[in-house]
Amino acid sequence: MKKIIALMIVLFVNTAIAADLYDPQNGKYLGQLGGSQYDANSTNNPYGQYGSKYSADSINNPYGQYGSEYSNKSPNNPYATQAPVIIDNGYRR
Repeated sequence: MKKIIALMIVLFVNTAIAADLYDPQNGKYLGQLGGSQYDANSTNNPYGQYGSKYSADSINNPYGQYGSEYSNKSPNNPYATQAPVIIDNGYRR
């Protein structure tokens, strides 16, 4: 019974949360927070446009404008004034 409840929680969390990242200056889409490592739009996909540590559009690229700890557009910079904004899309259908 505990395994079933744990599985239900995992399924609910993976399918219910939908939050996207956008550059507040130009509205550029920067991927979906969380999600599956296989989802092309997920920031958790290490091979995807928004999750790769080599992609210019990724918050995981330590040398890119959205991932560098020194960039004013990076959530990894605690002093950034133009960091990406999170848009909560509610529940996925």
